[in-house]
Amino acid sequence: METRKHLAAERKKTCNCAQAVIATYADLAGIDQEAAMALGNAFGSGMGNMEGTCGALTGAAIIVGLATGDKLRSRKVMSSIMADFQARNGATQCRQLKGIDTGRVLRSCEDCVADASELLEKHLFNA
Repeated sequence: METRKHLAAERKKTCNCAQAVIATYADLAGIDQEAAMALGNAFGSGMGNMEGTCGALTGAAIIVGLATGDKLRSRKVMSSIMADFQARNGATQCRQLKGIDTGRVLRSCEDCVADASELLEKHLFNA
């Protein structure tokens, strides 16, 4: 599979992080663009408005669940994605990635979307 991470990062300019990831891989998960955008509506600025998991990771989790249809495989794949994202960026929580409390941004939204997409491809589609 040719990487779509740059497409996902570009898509971030017009939608939230979760929507950018979900919409980029919607065809591989068996959903249309309208459904993809709706699935990601509530995950802008991470879960709970920057209080929880990065929206790009949440979007990846939605694609993992839809693409596998298997609870155990989904958990295994998402665990690997989360571990790699944490190792690469130093956090998985939107608030920490954006440096809300520290003033030190760990990763831009576009880069979080690209990273989540790259790791999704690595652990799900190239496994």
